[in-house]
This record gives sequence, C-alpha cells and structure tokens, in this order.
Amino acid sequence: MDSLIVKMIGVALLSLSPGLLLAFLVEWGSSTSHAEEALLWTAAMSAGVGLLLMISSRVPKDFSLATVFATVAWTWLACSVVGALPYFWDSLAWDDALFESVSGFSCTGSTVLADIESHGRGILMWRQITQWYGGMGMVVLAVSVLPRLRVGGLELIGAEAPGQSDRLEPRVRQTARWLWYLYCGITAAMAAVLLALPGASLYDSVAHAFTTAATGGFSPYNSSIGHFDSLGIELAVAFGLLVGAVSFSLHHSAVRGNFAVYRKSSDTMFFFKLLLAVVVLAVCLNAVWGDAGWALSARDSFFNIVSLGTSGGFANVRPGDSDGIGDFTVWVPASQLLLLGVMVVGGNVGSTSGGLKAFRGRIAVLHIWRNIRQTLRPQAVLPIRSGNTVVPEDTVRRVLGFTTLYVLLLAVGTILVTLLGSDLLTGLSGTLSAMSNMGPALGEAGPTSNFLVFTRPARLVLAAFMLIGRLEIVAILLMFAPLYRRISSLRK
Repeated sequence: MDSLIVKMIGVALLSLSPGLLLAFLVEWGSSTSHAEEALLWTAAMSAGVGLLLMISSRVPKDFSLATVFATVAWTWLACSVVGALPYFWDSLAWDDALFESVSGFSCTGSTVLADIESHGRGILMWRQITQWYGGMGMVVLAVSVLPRLRVGGLELIGAEAPGQSDRLEPRVRQTARWLWYLYCGITAAMAAVLLALPGASLYDSVAHAFTTAATGGFSPYNSSIGHFDSLGIELAVAFGLLVGAVSFSLHHSAVRGNFAVYRKSSDTMFFFKLLLAVVVLAVCLNAVWGDAGWALSARDSFFNIVSLGTSGGFANVRPGDSDGIGDFTVWVPASQLLLLGVMVVGGNVGSTSGGLKAFRGRIAVLHIWRNIRQTLRPQAVLPIRSGNTVVPEDTVRRVLGFTTLYVLLLAVGTILVTLLGSDLLTGLSGTLSAMSNMGPALGEAGPTSNFLVFTRPARLVLAAFMLIGRLEIVAILLMFAPLYRRISSLRK
C-alpha cells in the first residue's frame, strides 16, 4: 500500500515503544508504583501496531504538500491517542487522559492531575518523555530513519517544526539526524548540570532535562521547580529553556565552530533583548508596587518570564515561602500584562518553543511602523529588514496572514471556553496558553492550580488548540484534505 500517512504513523508509534519501556522499568523499580501493566501493554501495542503499519505501507514516489501537512497532523493525533492509554489504564477518565497526553506531546505542560505526586514514578516519567518526543517531533525522528524521503522529507520537517526546514546537511536524513543529535546532546548536558547541583537526584535530573530541552514544563512534583527551593536549579533550568528557545540551525553552526552566529542572528538578539526588557520592567513593578522586596522580585520575575517567554511553563512557587512571588497571579496587573505579551511571542523560529515566534512578532511590528512612515512619505520605498537582510514582501504577507489567523483563532477559542463556563481572564489566558504551548495561565488556572478549573468540554477545546498551536495551524486545517480529494475522485 502506497501511503505516506500510514508509513509515518507506523514509524512514529514504533518509536514510542522505547520511551514506554523506559517508563515501565522506572515504574517497576519504584516501591510505590502500581501501573507497570499499563505501561507494558501500551509499549507492546505501540510496537505491534507501529510495526504492522510500517511494513504494510510504502512511501509513494510523489505526494502533494497537502498530504505532507495531513501526514504530520494524523501522526501527532495517533501518538497522542496511544500516549493517553497509560493514563486511562491508571484510572484517568478518557478525556482527561487524552488532555494529559496532548499536553505532553505538544509541550504545553498544562495538567489535569490534581495530585501529581500520587501517581507512580514510571507514569510520571512517561509524562516527561512525551514532552521530550514532542519537543523535536516524531516526524523528524521518522524522517531520520526512512531512506526514501528526499525533498519531501524536508517538507515534512518544515510542516512539523516550522523553521527547522533548513538543510543542515546535504541529505535530508542527515539533517533530521543532526537535529536529534543536537537535541539529545542538550538533554544530556542539562541532566548532567542538574545532577551536579545539590538537591536533584538522578531521577529528578533526567526527568527535568527531558522537559527543559523540550521547553515543555512538566514536572513530577506538584510544586514543579519550586519543589527544590534552589536558586541554582532555577537558574540552570532557565538557561536550559533559553537554549531550547534558540533556533537549532544556529546550534548546528555553533557545533561546527561558528559561535558568532548567535550574535549575528538579529532575531535571536531581538528575542533576548525583549526578554531582558520585560524582566527589568517586571522586577521594578513587582518591587515598587508589590509586596516582595527587590531580591525576591528579581528571582521570581526572571524565572517566570523566562519560563513563559520560552513556552517552558515551569513554576517556582516554593512550598512554605510566603514572601516570594512565584505565583504570578498575585503580581501587579501591569506585570501580568507583560506576561501575556511574552506568552504570545514565544521563542525563535526553528526552536522547540511555542508561541507566535519572535520573528513573526517583529515583522508584524515593523510592518505597522512602515505603514506609519509611509503615511508621512507616501512615495517612499521602505523595505522591512531583519538585521542587514531585506525581508521579501511575500514573507511579510505570509507572516501577516499567519498573525491574523492566530489572533482570530485566539478570539474563537476564548469565546468557546468562556461560553463553556470560564471567566474572561481565565478563558483568554487559558486559550492563549494552549495555543502558545505555555502550560499555566492567569486567573483560576495559575501555577498553583491546574486545568481542572475548566469544564470537561472546555478542556477538549483547549486540547485541540494545543495541537493547533504546536503544528502552527496549517497542518490541522489540511489534515482532511487527502481524504476529501479521495472522496471527490470516487464521486467522479
């Protein structure tokens, strides 16, 4: 059978089985765990179904761009459904299990687990692993092992992770492998740093390295990073999130010896300067008009702005610390508005971060500024520049189209979630958190709460928006295109 969709789903499901087996071993080796069978049966099912789909299908010689996007969307949906099985067999309702799985693979970090630590260590490790798979992407992993994908493989990578479609190596498989090599290297380095710091065990280090490299935000503890009450661990995680929020194309150049590539990247410098400006403003606002002093304002403002600005979503609310402001729902309103702003932006194109992306936000702002200037000088030709490079007008139009669609979907999601029972602030920030793959939100869904504050129908809506945000809208919109064409051909 010639089917790119079936082939890709098969390879992706097969690739999930090692992660499930690792989680099973952790669950089996933990004295308080009880979900060994759930993980083992899911691993067997994932491997069996994946192998069957992989060997029964072939990559077609030719396929359309719509098929590429549909393949990515259906692959992610299949992995999310299979990834939900351990939660379902471990007593979660089917819709909550699916929500938790989608939140994991999309690297969102929102949770419906009221008491995270009541679950077995293996199940919680599976949560961490789902975010690690989703950070670089199952399709990129599949492309790295499929020999027949050439130009189409590059299109698949770009459809799953927009901005990652630069050809890093002469062959597409080499490009996909290099992306995963870099990703694994960052994860290993993050685990080593955390393990070297006081307070983090081997389990803690590996678990948080998975979700830091993925800018995901899941933690096996109810209080997230605040569980450690360690400034060193907070700084290490923040640095890891910043690394994950930078384009992996730049990391590839740096590994080859060109470290100046970071400084020369105007988008990366814009992103870092934006975060720095927001941190300084938030520290001043929280220290002057809030209840915390300058030191705690600096610590908690920096961590939370970096966490949300990179779409990490970790929290640092320290148990028993009544003086800190890790709970950003108690920040002054102006600081919370700054948080909403960085939640929209996210990281760089080609990174593991979610959000609108700094490049698009910058181009949209420069376009507005150009229109203002052209009002004063109607005959002037004013190109938009990114550093020393002129941005093609076609790229500007695509960015503006994407931004418009992003805002419209955000409005639609907010309306749906508020109609399903949430207040406006919680509904708006919850939808924005889902679309930007951030994790916590404002209002009732802050860092000390969970997404059980939303009604069950609203949580399904938010899960859909997580996938829309992770795959950047187009893949979801086109996932039914091949089926529609096939039905139309049969009618003729």
